[in-house]
Amino acid sequence: MTSTSYSKPIHRVFIALGSNLENPLSQVRRGMLLLAGLEHSRLVKRSSLYRTAPMGNLNQPDFINAVVQLETSLTPHHLLDALLDIEHTCGRVRTFPNAPRILDLDILLFENLQYHDEKLILPHPRMHQRAFVLQPLLEIEADCVIPGHGSVAECLATCTEQSLSILHHES
Repeated sequence: MTSTSYSKPIHRVFIALGSNLENPLSQVRRGMLLLAGLEHSRLVKRSSLYRTAPMGNLNQPDFINAVVQLETSLTPHHLLDALLDIEHTCGRVRTFPNAPRILDLDILLFENLQYHDEKLILPHPRMHQRAFVLQPLLEIEADCVIPGHGSVAECLATCTEQSLSILHHES
C-alpha cells in the first residue's frame, strides 16, 4: 500500500486594510503583522501606507489605508472568517455602514474568482471605485486586473475626485 500526500492549492489573494480610530497608523501595521501570522497563509507583498479622506460619512477622521498580497490555502469563506477574527481581536465593533473603525479588512481579490452569496462578494463590489484601494493595489501588482471591470490602472483613472497621500513605504 502506498501513501499519497495531498497538498491544498495555494491561492493569490489581495486584502485591503483601513483604520481611522485609536492611532490608525499603528492599527494598520498591527493588522499587517496579524495577517503575516495567519495560519495556512504567507504575506507576500505590502503596499505603502496612504492617508485618505472618508467616503460616505464625512464627519469622521481621515483613514490610513494599505493593501497586502497573501498566498493562502484557505477557502474564501475561511479567509473571511479569519479576517473577521482579526478585526474582532483588534477591537472592531460594527455600528453602521461607513462608520469610523479601528481596523477594517476586506478581501479585494481571491485569484480571479467571481463569487456572490449572502456573506461574501468577490471581487469586492466597490473596489473599482475607490482610489484608496486601487492605488496601493497598483503599487504592489502593476498588471492587476479586476474581473468584470478591467485593469486597476484603468479603474484608478476614473477616480479623479478622490485624493490620497502616501505616508510611508512598508517594505
